[in-house]
Formats: sequence, C-alpha cells, structure tokens
Amino acid sequence: MSTTATTETKPAAPAIEKIKVKVDGREIEVPKLMPDWTGKLTPTTMIQACELAKTDVPHYCYHPKLPIAGNCRMCLVEFGTPALGPDRKPVLNPDGTAKIAKSPRPAIACATPISPGMEIYNNTPTVKQMREGVLEFLLINHPLDCPICDQAGECKLQEYSVDYGQSASRFAEAKVHKPKAVDLGPRIMLDDERCILCTRCVRFTRDVAGDDKLGIVNRGSYNTIAAYPGTQFDNNYTLNTVDICPVGALTSKDFRFQMRVWFLKETKSLCNSCGTGCNVLVSSREEKMYRYTPRENDAVNGPWMCDAGRLNYKWVGRADRLKDVLMRGAGQGGLVKTTWLTAINDISDKLKRAPAGSVAIVASARQTNEELYLLAKLKANLGALSDSVEHTGEADRLLVSADKNPNTNGARLNGICYTEIGSNLPQIAQGIQSGKIKTLIVFGEDVTTQGIGADLLAKLDTLIVSDILPNATTQLAHYVLPGAAHVEKRGSFTNTKGRVQKFMKAVEAPGDARAEWEFLHDLVHNVTGKNGYVTIEGLFNQMAAEVPGFAGLSWAGLGDTGVTVTI
Repeated sequence: MSTTATTETKPAAPAIEKIKVKVDGREIEVPKLMPDWTGKLTPTTMIQACELAKTDVPHYCYHPKLPIAGNCRMCLVEFGTPALGPDRKPVLNPDGTAKIAKSPRPAIACATPISPGMEIYNNTPTVKQMREGVLEFLLINHPLDCPICDQAGECKLQEYSVDYGQSASRFAEAKVHKPKAVDLGPRIMLDDERCILCTRCVRFTRDVAGDDKLGIVNRGSYNTIAAYPGTQFDNNYTLNTVDICPVGALTSKDFRFQMRVWFLKETKSLCNSCGTGCNVLVSSREEKMYRYTPRENDAVNGPWMCDAGRLNYKWVGRADRLKDVLMRGAGQGGLVKTTWLTAINDISDKLKRAPAGSVAIVASARQTNEELYLLAKLKANLGALSDSVEHTGEADRLLVSADKNPNTNGARLNGICYTEIGSNLPQIAQGIQSGKIKTLIVFGEDVTTQGIGADLLAKLDTLIVSDILPNATTQLAHYVLPGAAHVEKRGSFTNTKGRVQKFMKAVEAPGDARAEWEFLHDLVHNVTGKNGYVTIEGLFNQMAAEVPGFAGLSWAGLGDTGVTVTI
C-alpha cells in the first residue's frame, strides 16, 4: 500500500501596510496598525513607533497590556506633520522634501496615533522641560522613604527622577499626608502616600481580572486608591498589581521587607501549580527562594500569573524534605540511610531479575519530559504496566487550568499513559492483589490515596519510591530515593496546549537529594545496558529523536518561551 503526500496551498498572508515616520530625525517604517492590549489591530501610536525605533519614552500610566488612560503626562513629546497648502497638497522644501509644520502643542505618545510623514521629537529642550515639570509635580507630596521602600531598585519614579528630573526640589511647603500601610486585601498592602494615581491597578483589576473592585476616592491632592466600601481586594490575581505598580504604593505582604531586590538572583523557570505552565522568574539568594514573579510569554500567560501559583513555593524549603537515600534493612527492618551507589546497584539487580510483567510504574505528571522518557524506557524493557495520577481542581477564564499536573501531556507523549490518565491504576491494584505484580516503582505520588492502600503495598516484594516530601507511600517503601523540586534542576514540561517549555535551576537540592533524571539515567543504563546522555541538553535531544510527539525539537530550539507541538 502506497501513500501520496499532498501539499495544501495556503493563501498568502495579507501584506502589512507600513508608513514612514521620523523619530528624532531618523526615518523608519512602522506598521500602520499594531495590536492593542486585547490583541485587536488599532492605529499605531507614537509610543509604539518610538519603541520600534529603539527610543525610550518615559511613562507611568501606559502599559502595553492595559487600556490606555493617558493621565500621567510623562510621555509628552513634540511632533510635526507635513504642511498642507491651500490646495490641501503637501508643501515642499527647495530640496523636494515635505515641509514639516511643527505642532504648537505637545501630545501624549501613548494615545496619539501616527500619520504618514509625521516627525516625533523625543529629545528636545521643551520635552526635557515638560518631563522635569511632570516629575516635579509627582514628587511634591511623595514621601522620602526610598531607603525603606520595597520598590527600591525596581521603581520607575526613582529611575526617571535620575534620568529626567531636576537635581533639587523647589517645594518648601508641607506635604499632604495620606494613609500608610493600608490593609487592602489578604495579600496586598497599600501606601497611599507613594501612589501617583496612574490607575494601572484599577484598569488591570477591572479589564483583565474582571473584578471591578478598585477605584479612586476623595478629591484633588487627597485622591487615594481604595477597594469598594465594605469589601476587600481579594481575587486570585491581586499580586499582579504589585508587578505593574510603577512605584512602591502596592506591595506584597509575602515579600514585604524580606530582601532587597538587587541582592536577588533571577532564574527563568515555570510555575508547576497547574497545566497552564506560566513563565516565571524565581528570585533567590543563598539557596533560599523569596518570590515568584511572572515572566512575559504571550503564547502562555502574557505578563500575568495567578496568586495561588505565585505563592506556591514555600513547600520546597520545608524542614521535612526527603534528604537521604534510604533502604529497608534485612527482613522487615526499618529504613536506614545508604548511598546512591548502593541503592541504585541494588535496585538494578532486582529489576534485571524481575520476570516480564511483574513490574508496574506509577509516574507523576509532575515529573519532567526527560524523566518520563527515561521511565518509559524502563517500562519497555521490563514489560511493565504504567500510569500517572490525575489531579484536578477549579479553572477560571484567565490562566488557571483544571488540570493541576504541569506535565500531563508529557506523560501521554512519552507513553506512560496513552489514554485517560489514571485508567490503569485499578489494573495495577488488581495485579498486586493477584500476586502478578511483585515490584512497584512510584515517582512523585502517594498511591495510598489512589486505591493502592497499605494492605496492597505490603504484598509487594519490592516497593521503590522517589519523592520530594514524605507520605504514606514513602514510609512503606523498601527504597526511598530523594528527588528534586523543579526549581532545583533543569528540564521541560508540556502544558495543556502542547507548549514544550524548559526551566532552569534556581537553587540546590538539600542533602543527598538529586534530580530524578540523573539517577534514572544510571538505573536505565544498568537495567537495559544502553547508555544515554548525561546532560539535560543531550537527553532532551535524544528524546526528541525517539519520541514522535517531540520530533523536530531541540533543547536550544526551545528558547526562553518554548515551542508548541501537536497533542
């Protein structure tokens, strides 16, 4: 039987109409239309044109992922357009170029669309004076508490004061005092004195989070941000307002007064709280994590992430982490500390002697693609029955997925579970009950909560468990192999939409805990006789060459934002 490949001809994408403008005397071509905060194509604005020209326009209220407000006036620029004669035709200079009529009034770059032939002046003495004036007004009532402000080091008011402000204040009168340390909600603290009323938080909460809870109360210089009377600011996305606040008005209670940001190391990683796989930056110092913040990726989470995922990091540093390699003593003695070499060699000998079909594998969909790939190699060699465990919860319309595993699709693509996740667990339980399954390998799950109770586990000849935190399954294991949290290793996940994304190592694992792919590589080599790559880059590339679902991918090709595969 032969097949003939057919190539479907797709219509060519419509050409993007471009127009010529000048930014500080340099002519560039920019698209006539560009996506707004919703992704809809709208007329390109001056600030977008300046960004394409690699020219910085200072701004406070403008944010590319929020509706335009135009209230801070920091982005004021001068501009000119081609002069028109009485016949409405362009007036030309002696050299044939269009004569530019400079506008007598400036424009806010965030909300003013460009037009053909427009010239934008972003660095004139007048523009400089306007920015100095705007900053002077913003600083009139601003408290001088930079040394104790959490935003120090990330504050646009600080940065712009240095870049565009005056060296000294002319204000000698008493400042207007507003409430400080206002408990705005369970995760947010507000300092009204620092607020410059850019309304970014109001627009995010209303237009992105869909919770119209914040607004401005009082009048004039006594304006303040407040939650609707009788309520708290408590939706699942409140901490995004801390990220987008350009000053230190909104601070996270979790991170407040914990660490100066310039001491923190930032590592590119992923949130593993659900299947969305939001891109994050892990901020750490001296092997301790202090916060997650969103890392922008328009294909996954944009610049946002939910509060629950953002705060789901403290378990990594729990005092009861599994730190030692353990094996059960002779007979039914208790677990005793051993070495990796002893444990891996002992387990390898048992698996090599195990009859085909007598081994089962339960691998968590919280493991990486690379680890699931290695477990699938063990499965194939041992003729093992395998499955993963489904973890579900509530979803929302924005980012939270109902799938609480970060790598369900990775488990499917690697063949740990082919159909419905968890469908083989009853067969594994039945196999243990009947005595057919003598050895169970468990990675990252407490199977006693999945229908494989302590009574069944007691029937096994060998129970091999790898996990990060202790549970009922680790207590019954013959071998306990301490694993690493995703922030303690490198690897990749495949999210619910098929986006394969990599994450980097932020902190070291405690004690003897190791990245699972490292000791799985040794185990696979011992059992199958086949050696593999001992680097994560080589291991991923080997997986991509052998697993059809990852065909064509490479570790380097994933970049910082990942690649989408068909699922």
